[in-house]
Amino acid sequence: MTQVDATTTTEALVQTPITGRETLTDLTDPAQALAEFYRAFNSRDLALIAKNWALSAMVSMDNPLGGIKRGWPEIRAVYEQIFAGPGRVEVAFFDYTLHQVGELLYAVGRERGRLEANGQALDLATRTSRVFQMIEGRWRQVHHHGSIEDAGLLGAYQSAVRPGGEGAAS
Repeated sequence: MTQVDATTTTEALVQTPITGRETLTDLTDPAQALAEFYRAFNSRDLALIAKNWALSAMVSMDNPLGGIKRGWPEIRAVYEQIFAGPGRVEVAFFDYTLHQVGELLYAVGRERGRLEANGQALDLATRTSRVFQMIEGRWRQVHHHGSIEDAGLLGAYQSAVRPGGEGAAS
């Protein structure tokens, strides 16, 4: 087996959040690929999310709404559900490191954000990992894992973002 040395693009935890409001100029830059995703998510731009993801059967996502999803059609359906739901979600990525190994890049950190639904608000805290692959000259997301540690927060989030949800808090 051949060993590949990792090129770590961040040596220490980065505390400056990636919000999606950054100027996007070079999607070969790992932080720019993340910024593109957060711009798409926070603005509910499904077309931009599709540009950020690899649109293949090999992609996967494990997030608080839908368990494990495999393939772009299943992942797209989760984003459609979030965007169509009664809640408005905005998150930023912080407390992270970026690691590049050849044509793979992984980002490990936290998301913090806010969900607003039916006049109520919920502060979000999620552990997040995203994996990207260099495809056609730019980073495309191939895996995402997000976990909300607090069971009460998880239940409130799920209720608020699903269509027909009752709101951010009970």
